[in-house]
Parts: sequence; structure tokens; C-alpha cells
Amino acid sequence: MEYKQLGRTDLNVSRICLGTAQFGWTADKPTTFTILSEFVEQGGSFLDTADAYSFWAKDNPGGVSEQWIGDWFKQSGLRRDQFIIATKVGLRMWEGADGAGLNRAHIMRAAEESLRRLQVETIDLYLAHWPDDAVPIEETLRAFDDLVQQGKVRVVGCSNYSAAQLRAALDTGSANGLARFDVVQPEYNLMRRKEYEGALMDLYAAEQLGVMTYSSLARGFLAGKYRPGTAVTAQAMSRETLRPYLTPRCFAVLDELERVALARGATMTQTAVAWILANPTITSAIMGASTVTQLHKTLAGADFRLSASDKAALDDATAWILAEGVPQPDMDALLGL
Repeated sequence: MEYKQLGRTDLNVSRICLGTAQFGWTADKPTTFTILSEFVEQGGSFLDTADAYSFWAKDNPGGVSEQWIGDWFKQSGLRRDQFIIATKVGLRMWEGADGAGLNRAHIMRAAEESLRRLQVETIDLYLAHWPDDAVPIEETLRAFDDLVQQGKVRVVGCSNYSAAQLRAALDTGSANGLARFDVVQPEYNLMRRKEYEGALMDLYAAEQLGVMTYSSLARGFLAGKYRPGTAVTAQAMSRETLRPYLTPRCFAVLDELERVALARGATMTQTAVAWILANPTITSAIMGASTVTQLHKTLAGADFRLSASDKAALDDATAWILAEGVPQPDMDALLGL
């Protein structure tokens, strides 16, 4: 597996980052342990989780993914420096005014609880999960800075910030000598070009930020699971997160993705991820797995590279997305923000 430096940090990460939202949701604990062990065996070293994962699953109050990662590590026999853990803070974890958000009280308590569940002394990468306009960015950064100074966090970053929000955070940190958001986690894939390729990408490049992208397969759409007229597609029409993709123009993107994949003897998944990693601003792409079989299919494409003509063909097929965008679901409603 290829590795790359995560921006200006000292974190050297695998270009495929294992997403762990499935742990405690679509993967039980034994399966989770097997997936983690196989990921490391295949050369992976980079894990992405969040304290809230996966609160939407039945009987999962949040914290399960972190806890299972900690339990796996404890029995794995691995050295702590053999893998890098990124986790996130900000979604609701308990009741009360400080139960969610990026206020100091929530961040400091949430960090301690993440450390306890992960069973580590230091979180490698701590990310603000979503922006919190109700809290001054200086308060958030001072809390992160204290965690870094205490040795409880190595590097801090943010997820889902706009270019304007990130610019304000970088300027505030610089002006006050506080911890810097050195890593970002945006949504990026063939169906989400407009949001990334512009002011955000330019800012990331100018500031030399490490970039780890999520939703690499557009919630499964780019894996080719959803096709016109199929029962699974009809069922998916009721899902807020998928409905924007189930249109003739988006299905045409799938056709071109499949054509490129078949011509190269690759899967649609491998090709979609290779397209992301062909962008020079991207350090690592997050990919989840609910089974070991899914993990193997993902990792089989870890070193797959697109030719210039293949990338151009996919760029052309999604040029309308870059110009117009695809409607976003109401994520605030979905996440209970």
C-alpha cells in the first residue's frame, strides 16, 4: 500500500483510510476485529472514526466504534506507532448544554472519553466534526490547543468546513498562536465535484493541508449498486441521502465509470477511488467495509492508477456536476444538528 505525508504534519498515512462508521452498525464485533486485522495485514495504517459512531444504529448510543477499536488494539499485539487514529468531536454525546458542539466544555470532556474508549494516551488526529457557528472559533481552537499542549492530541483539523469558515479558523489560530487546523476532511467524489474543486481546493493547496476525503463512493452509488428500474433502486428512492443521485444524468455517469473500469480490468469501486487519488491535493481516501470481502475488494484497488485519458474521460462525464452540482440532502436533519 502506498503511503503519503499528511500535509505539513509528521503523520505518514496509507492512501486508503479505513472508515469505521460501520462498526456497531452493519459489522458486529467479531467481524470488526477481523476487518481491522486484515487491513493492517494488507499494509493499512490509517483509521477514521468519531465519538458519535454509530448513534443511528439500533442499540448503539455512540462510542461503539471507538470502543471496539480500542478493544481490538489491546488484544492485537501491535505497537502504538504502527497505526494512526483519527477521531472527531462535536455531535451530541450526552444531554445538557455541553452535550454537543465545539464549546470548550464539550471538547475537553469528549476528548477524555474518546481516549478512554480508544485505550490510548494520545489521539493522533482530532477533528471538529461539523462547524459550530454558535461558538467563537477562538474558543474551539484554544480547547484544541490545550489538548495538544497536554500531549493528548498530536494534530488537529476539521471536517465539513466551508472555505470561508476554514479561512477564519486559520487566521484566528495564526493571530493568537493557537493550534492550526492542519488536516481537513471534506466530502469528495465524482458526484461531489462542485463543492470541492474551487475555493476549498485552492485553499487546501495554498495552506499545504493534509486532505482525507469521505464518501468516496457517494453513499454506494458509484459502486454500481443502483441502476434504473431495479428493485434496490426503487427502494433507495425513499432514502434522503441517495435520492439526489437517482436521475438519468447521474446514471449516465455510472455508465461511463463502468466503461472505464471494464477497459482497465478494474471494478467501478477501484476506478472511483483511483479518480479521487489522482487529484494531487488528496492525501488519503476514506473507505468503509462491513465485511472482509468488501475490504478485499477495496484494497485490491489501493494501488490502481488511472491513465491520463481515463481521468479525462471521467472528468468530461462529470463536467456538468462541476458546473452545476448535485442537490445535497439535508444533513442537519439527518444528523440531528
